[in-house]
Amino acid sequence: MTPQDYNDDELIAMCRVGKGMGYAGLYQKYAKTTYNSIHRFVLHTAEAEDLLQETFVAVFKDINRLEHVLNFGAWLKRVAINKSISYLRKNRIHFSDLVFTELEAWEDYDPMEDSIFENRLIDVKKAIRELPDGFRSVVTMYVYEQLSQEEIGKILGISANTVRTHYHRAKKKILAKLKDKSYHE
Repeated sequence: MTPQDYNDDELIAMCRVGKGMGYAGLYQKYAKTTYNSIHRFVLHTAEAEDLLQETFVAVFKDINRLEHVLNFGAWLKRVAINKSISYLRKNRIHFSDLVFTELEAWEDYDPMEDSIFENRLIDVKKAIRELPDGFRSVVTMYVYEQLSQEEIGKILGISANTVRTHYHRAKKKILAKLKDKSYHE
């Protein structure tokens, strides 16, 4: 049998007794999606690869504590996101520098904003990559990782209102870049 023939619980059980097939199976099953999640945060391939390895080392080191975790994939993603945020904090960004007043909620809402996002995904992804790290992290966690504003706030150490403000301002920055394109009227 190959690692793909086992479910997560069976692979985790193998890891707990030191069988390499368990580690290999979990890595093969989750490495690509975990790498993609990390890469959305750090943007550089070498850094993302390093963080991927650090994530799996940490997860495999703590595999015996997994009894209270119901979903291995979700737990792994959380570890990867936390490692990515820690990396950004340590190397490039201080989220406290991005704290703004929380006044802008839905003022200036333009329904065309949503159609721009839907119709120009490539341009949107490029605009997201060009955001400052703090804004990009909020957008990445909210849009790609589908975390709630409260969860994002806990991870970043900021309030949910500040997360909303960051998201709103990031969206405005993205739209400003997209408005220069000829498809926006």
